[in-house]
Amino acid sequence: MKFRLLLSLGVVAFAVTRAVSAQAFELGVVAFQMSSETHARVANAVEAAARKKGWDVVMLNSNGTLQTHAEQIENLVQSGVDGIVLAMSKPVEFDAQMQEVKDAGIPLITVMSGASPNALFDIQVNEYAVGSESALYLLGQLGYEGSILTDRFESNVGTRIRGKVLDVVLSENQAVTEVGSHSMARTKSWQEDVRNGMNALIMQNAGSFDGIWASFDGQAFIIDDLLKQQGMQKGDVVLVSTDGGPETFRRIKSPDSMLMATVAIPFEAMGEAAVDAMQKIAVEGAEKETITSGPYLYMKADLVDQSNVDNFIKE
Repeated sequence: MKFRLLLSLGVVAFAVTRAVSAQAFELGVVAFQMSSETHARVANAVEAAARKKGWDVVMLNSNGTLQTHAEQIENLVQSGVDGIVLAMSKPVEFDAQMQEVKDAGIPLITVMSGASPNALFDIQVNEYAVGSESALYLLGQLGYEGSILTDRFESNVGTRIRGKVLDVVLSENQAVTEVGSHSMARTKSWQEDVRNGMNALIMQNAGSFDGIWASFDGQAFIIDDLLKQQGMQKGDVVLVSTDGGPETFRRIKSPDSMLMATVAIPFEAMGEAAVDAMQKIAVEGAEKETITSGPYLYMKADLVDQSNVDNFIKE
């Protein structure tokens, strides 16, 4: 009797295992460049949320290379994953690969990438609002007069929009002058590019600038270190950027850092939202319109400076 009971339990356990296995969901995740903190934060949040659901995850890093990114998307299609999330992809450059994903019937969600007719939607912040927040904060701290340096990045749609909004703000506030600008190249060694370019600008304009605008926090960290090497202290110049994160908040709070403010983008929440949406659409069969009616699912960004940074620091 005991043997028959154990045998029956074993059959039930086997059947349950078979059922779970048959229903297993495999998610492909591709981050364009994991050496960038923001790309990594999104991709890692997607992976964690997916594994929490018991899904299998194929995690890929394109290392900032266009060809690698294209090949990785194609490989995921060929391997037959059940869904794909792309972090900081580029729909214009990878339209053909995204079309392959759509043709294969694989649900595709992108994060901070821009809209594509071949994706369900892109999870974004309103970059125009983000750009105006950082630009107006900088000018406000300068009293709407003075000189600034800028570090731009034209190869990403989000940072490009932020720079264009800054230009609009400057055009309407001509007592603030941009006396020097560096445009970061799209390269694996972007940190060195920023370091060399901004160090040259800082040296050339020593004593003649009051603020620095950086298109994202990774640039601001390098600039912050360069300013400290020049012997500057907090308040000597106003340094602002965009992205947010533990290191950013630490620097904003620290008396030894030049960084004054950032517009914090909820990258982890974006990754989690991608997985939740994938669950509803690809697993539960919900219509995409029940999540968002347009090509974007917008999330809120917050201006963070010394007045509220403690609210963002996790102990």
